[in-house]
Amino acid sequence: MSNPPGSPTMTHKPNPTAGLHHVAFTVKNFAECEYFYVELLGMRIDWRPDPDNLYLTTGSDNLALHRAPHDFQPAPHQHLDHIGFFLKKHEDVDDWCHYLQANNVPIKAKPKDHRDGTRSFYCADPDGNIVQMIFMPPPHKSTI
Repeated sequence: MSNPPGSPTMTHKPNPTAGLHHVAFTVKNFAECEYFYVELLGMRIDWRPDPDNLYLTTGSDNLALHRAPHDFQPAPHQHLDHIGFFLKKHEDVDDWCHYLQANNVPIKAKPKDHRDGTRSFYCADPDGNIVQMIFMPPPHKSTI
C-alpha cells in the first residue's frame, strides 16, 4: 500500500500502540451525562480536575466528559458513530436494556443477535451520543 499523495514517507512502522486509552465527549447536558455514565452504567470517577471536566473509568479505560460552552456547535467534521461497553453474559444484554428503559434512557435499537455470535442493543446518553451494550462470546478455537 502506498502513501497518499503529499504524505511523509516512513521507512519503517513504529511499535504498535498499547490500545485505545480514552474517548472524550464535549457535552451540553453535563450533569445528566455524569448521572448516566456513573449511576446508570456504573463507571467510577477517576479524576475531576474542575467543575467542567470529569474523567470516568471502569478500571482499564477512560471516558472524559468536558462541559460544552453555551454557544457550542459540534464540529461538522466529527463522525463518531457510537461507543461500546462490553457485557459479560449473553443474557446481560436484555437485562441492561430493560434496566435502562426503566430509567427512561432512549433505546435506539432493541437487543439483537448478530451473525458473529455477539448480542447487543443501542441507547442514547442525555446528549444524544449513541452507546452500544454488547456481549462478545469467547473466540472459537481453530480446528486446523
